Amino acid sequence: MTLLNKIPGSVLVLLGALCLSFGGIIVKSFEGANLWQILFWRQIFFSIIVALYLLITYKKNFFKSFHTSGIPGFVAGVFLGIGFSAYVFAMYHTTVANTLFIISTETIFLALFGYIFLKEKINLVTLISIIMGMSGVLIIIGSSLSIQTSSQFFGNIIAFIMPISFAVLIVIVRKYPKVDMIPAQFVAGIFAAFIGYLIAGKLSISPHDLFLGFLAGTFQIGFGFIMITIGSQTTPAAVVGILMLTEAVFGPIWAWLFINEIPPISVIIGGGIIIFAIIFEFFFSKKIK
Repeated sequence: MTLLNKIPGSVLVLLGALCLSFGGIIVKSFEGANLWQILFWRQIFFSIIVALYLLITYKKNFFKSFHTSGIPGFVAGVFLGIGFSAYVFAMYHTTVANTLFIISTETIFLALFGYIFLKEKINLVTLISIIMGMSGVLIIIGSSLSIQTSSQFFGNIIAFIMPISFAVLIVIVRKYPKVDMIPAQFVAGIFAAFIGYLIAGKLSISPHDLFLGFLAGTFQIGFGFIMITIGSQTTPAAVVGILMLTEAVFGPIWAWLFINEIPPISVIIGGGIIIFAIIFEFFFSKKIK
């Protein structure tokens, strides 16, 4: 924790978003596991990596860390657990691009929730960045969010649960900056794994799929959410939203490169606008404070 705290919060959020961007290609690469089996194993490995982090950080005070996080940590964990479940469901039923660009609406929810619950004013640069970023998202959604089947439609709708749950998590982190919310990650992992366990039927999967579950749980969301949670303690909610758009940009690129899910030209144009919005926020936000 000491080492991570030495890294600027905005950099941690950015690195965490890059880790999350690999989620689509991992979920799409499972061979035989159904979505609830994927959810269960993904969250089990996630819970293990978070538990190891807490043991290394708190040692004998491992259980005390959960008590210290209190009700805010528990509430954040439950909301994030619901979001984890929605993410896997959406990725399983619709495209990587559709899911990630719907998730990127977290920028709107973060700015809105930050203003309502935290009284965080949105400066002009951040506002312009949000407008540019969401303009890029709208360009992409305009062509890629085509409703082809009822399953895809439902997947698109469920995808909206993730940005709302993530916004709730970040607002709670910002509301209680001195409270370590990493224990909430463990709560989220167990909660989502329990949902997967109840619905999956059988839990046995192939070694190939088990490895992907391990990869998703440790590298993708394990390291990803630990860095985002710590980085969000010192990064304004609206800025976190801008940086998290990185996931929406790189996720479809990985899907294009590794699983041949080719995005249309509008995705490339919209992604370019989003990248520009992130760079704009980085370079100009501090100059007007």
